[in-house]
Amino acid sequence: MHSHHSHSGDYCLHAKGHLEDVVKEAIRQGFKLFCMTEHMPRDQKMDLYPEESHLTPQDLEDTFAKYYPHAKALQKKYADQIEILVGFEIDYIRPSSLALIQRIREQYPPEIIMGSVHHAFEIPIDFSQELWNKCLEKAGGSEEKLFERYFDDQYEMLKGVKPTVVGHFDLIRLFAPDTAVPFAQYPTVWSKIERNIDLIVELDAMVEFNSAAFRKGWDEAYPRQDVCELMIAKGVKFCLSDDSHGPHHVGLNYWRTREYVRELGLEKICYLGKDGEGKVEVREMAVEEVWQDPFWALNAEEKRTA
Repeated sequence: MHSHHSHSGDYCLHAKGHLEDVVKEAIRQGFKLFCMTEHMPRDQKMDLYPEESHLTPQDLEDTFAKYYPHAKALQKKYADQIEILVGFEIDYIRPSSLALIQRIREQYPPEIIMGSVHHAFEIPIDFSQELWNKCLEKAGGSEEKLFERYFDDQYEMLKGVKPTVVGHFDLIRLFAPDTAVPFAQYPTVWSKIERNIDLIVELDAMVEFNSAAFRKGWDEAYPRQDVCELMIAKGVKFCLSDDSHGPHHVGLNYWRTREYVRELGLEKICYLGKDGEGKVEVREMAVEEVWQDPFWALNAEEKRTA
């Protein structure tokens, strides 16, 4: 089993538990590949989340500087039990974010980059309903304009970063009044989504099925079905992620994700791994082969959902 997206309480204030305990839990559940993708630091005070109000951008920088060698040490320590890839999740907030991202990737060479957008109009979109509403106000009260801005920012991120995996593709609708409303009802938004998907295919990046959407109250993983169907039609490569924020989230809602993927009729799942020379490569396997992984038998009694 694989997960390409994770966090821990050691390096993320809205996560819990220790990074090493996250690894131990992944091993216990039978994961073969687990990617460490703590958040990259943000370099402006205005970009700190409410939970980080007591910190400075330098504090975030110092925390990340501790994360990278810790993760590499754990990668080596548990190499005979699980394949670990060390990287980070980016925060694209504005065009100047690209320079910061480039500096971080040069300073801390990643084996995986989780390409995410957590802001619109420089305001967090997934922290709270209140902040999402502020984003909506910036868009003149128009969901359509808010969605357009998000997918334009995502496009700039994709062009500038060329991430390994695209994180929670449709995160922008997490706090929308009706998260199940198809994006296609907004033709301009839909065209931007199609443009972004075409670029993802061109970049040969993967899109994650992110099971965290279930614990956020959704009945589907990120991305929702309307987007997934378009992605499948265009040949997007998909991988699995739990977006765990501590040991208690490892593998959480993978059972529900499995049913979701089955309903979509997907034939292949991709995942990362290292070749004989240590180079990270994209691999693929038939979906039915994924469902035969020992992970499901090991966790059959739990069927962990939330």
